[in-house]
Formats: sequence, structure tokens, C-alpha cells
Amino acid sequence: MKPISDYDNYRTYIRDFYEERKLMTGLSWRGFNKMAGYASTKFLKLVCDGKSKLSCVGAARLSKVMGLSKIQTSYFLALVTYCNSPVEKKRQAALEQMHTLAKDDRVRVVGGDGYEYFKNWWNPVLRELAPRIANATPSKIANMLHESVTPENVKKSLDFLVQAGFLKERRNRYVQSDKAILGSSEKIPRAIRGMHRQMARLAEKAIEAFPVTERNFSGMTVAVNRAAYAQIVSELDFCRKKIAAIVSAAEDCDRVYRVNLQLFPLTKEIKK
Repeated sequence: MKPISDYDNYRTYIRDFYEERKLMTGLSWRGFNKMAGYASTKFLKLVCDGKSKLSCVGAARLSKVMGLSKIQTSYFLALVTYCNSPVEKKRQAALEQMHTLAKDDRVRVVGGDGYEYFKNWWNPVLRELAPRIANATPSKIANMLHESVTPENVKKSLDFLVQAGFLKERRNRYVQSDKAILGSSEKIPRAIRGMHRQMARLAEKAIEAFPVTERNFSGMTVAVNRAAYAQIVSELDFCRKKIAAIVSAAEDCDRVYRVNLQLFPLTKEIKK
């Protein structure tokens, strides 16, 4: 789906969300309405067809079902007001709010400069860590990392992040230029694969390095077919979006974590 800030009609966004989930998980209108707390099995379809309207209370409830972040929820509520209100003054105020929120919810899809960004595991970490440290010198940042990274490499990374526009430097403080970074796997597959390998090695060390109160590892070994595989991938993607929403709503963050979602084959395909 497109980012929610690209939509100017909430009905279109709801329909796109439903169609994506239907394709990946077989979601029905009945199930979608039940998830959103509606007794009617057709209400949301009627909304998408322009035959009914979504209330503000319903919009807030539906935003949770769709796994929207705090900013995305605010945008969705403003979008509902913009589309539903007959009062031009309210519509204009909602539109201005949408424009402001769209700027705050920027997601940068990296392409050409993405290879360098994903080249070292500490580049994404420093992008999250540096803005949260006062007087963030390379030495101070290096001392905050569990894995050994020299202050020289930290400085090179910070210089790159600023030069490439991932961070902005303001009075000995770093500020993120974008809300989130999304790597285009089509444009930079080799770099992203390298990042996955590096993070997998760090995850292996974390099993022994941290107590269970500070890390969480779990897994399952299962037999699947192609349809089940596609559905599991969709659920993992939905889980990732829910985690992103939780992170977006969190304030005063005091640590940087890595979340790995992994699903890979252990056997060759079994021939019938």
C-alpha cells in the first residue's frame, strides 16, 4: 500500500487495506467488520462504496485494527473529518492538519545511497542513537554500543549520515531528517542481505550476552504449503507494522533494539 499521507479519501484507504489483507490472508468483509467491532457484516463495504459514513469513534477504533501509528491515526481521523464534514471551514482545517502530519510522518525509501547506509550494521543504529545523546561526540557514542566500534568509524558514519541527509546536525545535537527509513529491496538487494547477515551474527551473540529479561528469543519448526507460507508472511508483515506503530507512539526511548523477523526453509520441497 501507499503511505497513508498519499491518500485524500479515507474510503479509498480502507478499501486498499482490505484488498491487501484479502489477497494475503483471505480476509472477508464479515471478518473485517467483526475485527472493527461492527455487528453489521456489510457496514465497512457500504462505507467504501460511499453509501455510509465512518464516525469519528468508528475511525479511531478502525485505526487500531489497521495497526496505524499515532501520527497515522491522527492523519486518518483528519481525513475522515475532511471527507465527511459539510462545513468548508472544518474541511480546510482538517486539510491543513493533514499536510502538517504528512510532513511529520515522512518515510524515506533509500535507493542509490542505500548501499552505503546498509553497508555497516551501526549506520542504522547511530541514526537512532545519536539524536538521543546530548553532546553526541564519537567517543561518547562508541561507548554506548555493546559491540566494539571505534570512534573513528563512528565519526565516519555520522559524517555520512549527515552528508546523505539521514541526520541533521544542530548545535552539537543530531536530529533525524525523516520519520523512518525503508530500504528498497529491488534497488539494493546485496546491501540489505549484508545487513541481515550482520544482524543475524549479533543476534547469535545476544543469546548468551544478555539475560532473558533484556532479550526475547522464540521459534517454531512447522510444515507448510505455499498458501500457508504466504499467509504467514502477511501476518509477519502485519506484526512488523504493529511494532512500528508501538515504537512511533513511544516517548523518552532509552535504548536501541533490533527486531528480526525470520522465516526460512529447513528442507527441500517434498515431491508428491
